[in-house]
Amino acid sequence: MKIACGTDIIEIDRIRESIEHLRDKFINKIFTIEEIKYCESKGKQKYQHYAARFAAKEATFKAISWSLQDKYQITWKDIEIANDNTGRPNVNIIGIDFEDIEDIDLSLSHCKQYAVANVTVLRK
Repeated sequence: MKIACGTDIIEIDRIRESIEHLRDKFINKIFTIEEIKYCESKGKQKYQHYAARFAAKEATFKAISWSLQDKYQITWKDIEIANDNTGRPNVNIIGIDFEDIEDIDLSLSHCKQYAVANVTVLRK
């Protein structure tokens, strides 16, 4: 068994500016329908949630990079960040079977300026 990890931090204003400038073009390229629904439900705090999910996707890319044959094997929307019924965020990889991944753990945090994500992958 091996452990892989990935971490990412992003400025919330960078995500806000991308969304305000590119609108649906940016949102629909990066986020799934469920992620968009979740973030949009957060009102004025939606940019923090978009940024946290963006960071989580980047951290996931880093944590699973050892199993990718090339970086284009997976897209932004192949990784979905969803909360379980207790509110805990989880990583769902859609449409790609990574047989050597036993478990993925995710931690998110954000404040006024930054969002950060840490992903830990337990490999078989």
